[in-house]
Amino acid sequence: MDIANRVKKLRKALDLTQHQLAELVGVAQNSIQKLEKGDTKNPRNIEALARALKCTPEYLRFGISDNINSNVAPGPTLKAAVPLISWVQAGAWSEISEIKAYDAERYLCPVKCSDLTFALKVQGVSMEPKFYEGDLIFVDPEAECIHGSYVVARLDDDNHATFKQLIIENGQKFLKAANPNWPEQLIPINGNCTLVGKIIFAGKSF
Repeated sequence: MDIANRVKKLRKALDLTQHQLAELVGVAQNSIQKLEKGDTKNPRNIEALARALKCTPEYLRFGISDNINSNVAPGPTLKAAVPLISWVQAGAWSEISEIKAYDAERYLCPVKCSDLTFALKVQGVSMEPKFYEGDLIFVDPEAECIHGSYVVARLDDDNHATFKQLIIENGQKFLKAANPNWPEQLIPINGNCTLVGKIIFAGKSF
């Protein structure tokens, strides 16, 4: 379910017309129409929209919240606000003092996490259909990375981080792409890679 469907579902649960919701938010009715059709992905008035629909902006964006209308199944409790950083920054996250995390946009993590946790937006198609470009992933450097974990890793010859599944077989570690059509399915880890952190939660971006 995306933001368009969540808005429509909440509006109907509150027995509001598009016109009534538009008045509550302070926008034109066609703005609500565009939103519910999926034409608008990132409404600028998300805070007012959330108030009118008796939910949180995080619920509208990602489907996660700890205080939404009783007619809608609640999501997990939000635990902490973590910085949204770039993939280049993620590659240097082990040298965290170099990253100005306090300058970053912050998102509420819906699960328990360490103080070093950060968020990334998925890039590319190598992890489809498990994860899609634009999805938000929460990465905890202090969570244990085990066989089958989805991880963010930094290859030593690249200052960017990469997002793959960790495979451990017979003592050998690999980074695996989820997309069966991705040309490089397995990347062997032979001391050429640093695991930055484990994905502890993923949600749809907006």
